[in-house]
This record gives sequence, structure tokens and C-alpha cells, in this order.
Amino acid sequence: MKSIGGEAFRDCSSLQTVNIPNSVKSIGDEAFYGCSSLQTVNIPDSVERIGDWAFSYCRNIKEIKIPNSVKSIGDWAFEGCSSLQTVIIPDSVESIGFETFYNCKCLKEINIPNSVKSIGDWAFSGCSSLKTIKIPNSVISIGDWAFYGCSSLQTVNIPNSVKSIGKGAFSGCTNLKEINIPNSVERIGDKAFKDCSRLQTVIIPNSVKSIGDEAFKDCSSLQTVIIPNSVKSIGDEAFKDCSSLQTVIIPNSVESIGDQTFEGTPWKKNKQ
Repeated sequence: MKSIGGEAFRDCSSLQTVNIPNSVKSIGDEAFYGCSSLQTVNIPDSVERIGDWAFSYCRNIKEIKIPNSVKSIGDWAFEGCSSLQTVIIPDSVESIGFETFYNCKCLKEINIPNSVKSIGDWAFSGCSSLKTIKIPNSVISIGDWAFYGCSSLQTVNIPNSVKSIGKGAFSGCTNLKEINIPNSVERIGDKAFKDCSRLQTVIIPNSVKSIGDEAFKDCSSLQTVIIPNSVKSIGDEAFKDCSSLQTVIIPNSVESIGDQTFEGTPWKKNKQ
């Protein structure tokens, strides 16, 4: 056997254990989708590809070890695995796809290896138990809504390799207190840090050219914003309803400030 076909065991709701033989190179799309009683999966070193939705909604899997042979993890591969606590991603994986770990509500920690170059849209969205994430120097882009709703996330270290932070990437991370944006980032996407209600400190580096619409909207603990000389545009509602924002420094380099950018802030009220 060289592959497990698409939907091969889909919705086998009584299946508890799977031992995949060493001959298998590919686990097909939706192969174990909805196997809600599945608790243990042994993926051998022969497997190179885990397909889209391969283990989606396997609600009782607590741990998954992905072997070094795997080069690609499909979109939605572990979506809705609500008991999944531990994932080991090997150095062979180059990208984490669209919604790969979406709504894995028990996932507490994940180590992304140095081989990964991109984190896909919605990749860890809804992982509400995730407290720490270490993004390696190999990552160039953080996708849209990648960590949206990770409400337990407290610390994020973004490396110097990252050039763009996607739309809504950290939106709704209500426990995030501090973020260090490296000098490599050129754009902070729309809604990137919206609703980060405990975010107190943001250092925007000199590399950033634009701050997107609603980028820091509703960051109610944010007190000070220093915008560097590199920034040319600040989007609509970028800092709207930042109810603790007292100090804002805007350089002469800024050519455009959007609608209601500082609406609902003490800083704007004091300026009037």
C-alpha cells in the first residue's frame, strides 16, 4: 500500500486507533475526516504528504507527531481537532497551510521549525488555549487571520525575516500585552491587532511604510504610539477607540491619515 485514498475512512465514528504501514507515502484528502472517536494515530516516516482535511474533526486526538519525511501539510488538515494539545512539526515542512489547525481549542504550545517559510491564512485561528508561539527566522509572511482569536496568547516574537503581517493576523488576541515588530516588516495589515484589549506597548520600526485600516482599533490598553519617519500612510480607524491612548507622535513623513483614525481616543479629545 502506497497511499490512503481520499475519504477512505471518512466519518468512521467508532474508529479509535490507526496504525499506518511504512509503505504509505500519501494520506489522501479527507482520509480520516470526522473520525470523532479516533484517539491515536501513528504516522510512519514514509509519509511525505498529509492531504487537505485529512484529520479534520477528529475530536479525540490529543497528540500528533508528524515525521521528518512530511514535506507538506494540507489545508484544513487538523481543523476542529478540539482535543489536540501537542503537535510536533518536523524540519522537513516548508509551509503551514490554510486553516491547518483552525479551532484546535486545546492546543497550548507549538514549535514552528526553521524550515517553515510561510504561515497560511487562518492557520491557528481559534486556538484559544495557545499561550506561546515562537516564529522562526525562516518565516517571510504571516497570513491573514493567522492567529485570530487566540485569546490566551501572551507573547509573540516576530523575527527579522518577516516582511508582512497579514490582515487580522493577531486580531482578538485579548491577552497579548506586548508585541515587537521587527525592522523587516514593511506593512502592518488591516485589523492586524484589532481588539487586542491588553496590548500596552507597540514599537513600530522604521521599516514600516503603511499602517492598515483598523490595525489597532479597540486596543483599549494602548497608551503611547510613536510612528516612525518611514510611515507614509495611516489607514481608516487605525487607532479608533483606543480609550487609553494619551500620546501620539506623528512625523512629517506621513502623507495621508484616514477617516476616524484616532476617533474615541483621549489624545484626539485633548487636541480639540
